[in-house]
Amino acid sequence: MNVITEIKKGQVGTGLLIENDGYVSMNSEANRPIMEAINAGDATSRRVLPNPFVVSAVFQKFGIENANGRIYPENVLKREVEKYQTAIAERRAYGELNHPESSAIDLSRIALNIIELHWEGHTLVGKMEIPISDGFRDHGGVYTCADILAQWLLSGLKVGVSSRGLGSVTQQMGSLIVGDDYDIVCWDAVSQPSTPQAWIEENPEKLRPYIESEKKEGTLIKEDKFSEFDEWLHLND
Repeated sequence: MNVITEIKKGQVGTGLLIENDGYVSMNSEANRPIMEAINAGDATSRRVLPNPFVVSAVFQKFGIENANGRIYPENVLKREVEKYQTAIAERRAYGELNHPESSAIDLSRIALNIIELHWEGHTLVGKMEIPISDGFRDHGGVYTCADILAQWLLSGLKVGVSSRGLGSVTQQMGSLIVGDDYDIVCWDAVSQPSTPQAWIEENPEKLRPYIESEKKEGTLIKEDKFSEFDEWLHLND
């Protein structure tokens, strides 16, 4: 049995890459409109939740050092997002509530399903559906991880998005670079996403301040700095 080792912050090696750190608040000026819509009516009115419950988010960035000190090259991340479109089309682009210490997705912990991803400059943005239960929608009861995620958002708590995948990390020119062997597993809802400013928003326009432009300089990497890495040992072969 192969044991998958998590590559911690600042480390190099091959294994599970879990990212952790950024936020969103439904009480912020940007998120207030959705709260006002849900709470519309008098004090005796039953709250009306969006159906489906869909929010927008920043998911990841290439060429930007995250809080774990890792940089995802453009060709690697774009390739994985292209592959992930199949999961989106088949409605199996699941994410959990917080990262588990595993590469497998636990169906009992599903909190979101990504329904759209696209690139804006160096930033991956899109939409996720929070598949709340009928009990939560009709009575406010919390029965699933999706209900928990929705409840935290509706309560004004801060929630982020962060990726989970398998691959290698090497040090090059003083930076920790994710290798060409990287395989994305999913994106999870977390307390602190490591992609800078990876917030959830109810409106794509609210994400504009967090999107890295193609022309931003300084922290962005150039693709020709990186060479090919050794082939990744696929644990599921």
